[in-house]
Amino acid sequence: MSEHKLTAEVRTEFGKGAARRARRAHQIPAVVYGHGADPLHILLPERLTVRAVRAANALLTLDVDGAEHLALVKDIQRDPVLQIIEHIDLLTVQKGEKVVVDVPVVVVGEPAPGIIANQEEVVVSLSADATHLPAHIEVSIEGLGDGQHVHAAALVLPANVELLTDPDMLIVHLTAPAAAAAEEEEAAAPAAPAAEPAAE
Repeated sequence: MSEHKLTAEVRTEFGKGAARRARRAHQIPAVVYGHGADPLHILLPERLTVRAVRAANALLTLDVDGAEHLALVKDIQRDPVLQIIEHIDLLTVQKGEKVVVDVPVVVVGEPAPGIIANQEEVVVSLSADATHLPAHIEVSIEGLGDGQHVHAAALVLPANVELLTDPDMLIVHLTAPAAAAAEEEEAAAPAAPAAEPAAE
């Protein structure tokens, strides 16, 4: 995974008014926590930060008053309408430290002709080195046919990465169009009414 270096300022003002002023100045409020230290409230440069956090589980090297902090993006709060970043939660990490993250699953390859691939899960939970987190995990469906399945246990993981998701969790299942339509019709069909007791 790529590591991004950002220069941050210590945040001294709080509240909605302070947050609005920060955004007008093209800064994003954030907090760094973890390792038993007091939370560190900072302001990040908007343009560089937006670019850095496009990937899941982005790793940031923060320069705060000359001191470097290695931090992992744990949560991003966005405006529900404008989708601009309002606040970021960051977790302090160290090189060689194992962390638990949710990583996107990307389906690659083409199934057998006429077969539809249905992706049931889009992320899996992993334990990995904080500085070597995979950006995503690929699952190949190349040549798979009707009725075949791919479970979490079949995912090919990078070295030193451990699967925490239930190995039996269904990631992708393959169906023929006719079978898929039948499943949808069955799911949409109203339940049969309960039989009324016979009159005495």
